[in-house]
Amino acid sequence: MSTLSLRIPDSTHDRLKDWAKKDKLSINQFVSTAVAEKLAALATLEYLDARAQKSSKAKFDAALDQVPHGETLPQDRWPV
Repeated sequence: MSTLSLRIPDSTHDRLKDWAKKDKLSINQFVSTAVAEKLAALATLEYLDARAQKSSKAKFDAALDQVPHGETLPQDRWPV
């Protein structure tokens, strides 16, 4: 495990303390979780971008052509 020294504004630190307390977590746990969530979101964007690079409008249209045409089911209409 690594140690990280972080400088943040007092107002941010106060809000961080409040949210960590509300979540019944230590500040360390709260920050570690927040960083992990951000890294997961960035990895997801990277993955989706890589998938998009492999695709094309033609492949998208071909996939849509496989969807049967017909009346929309009631549960698929908005609002449900």
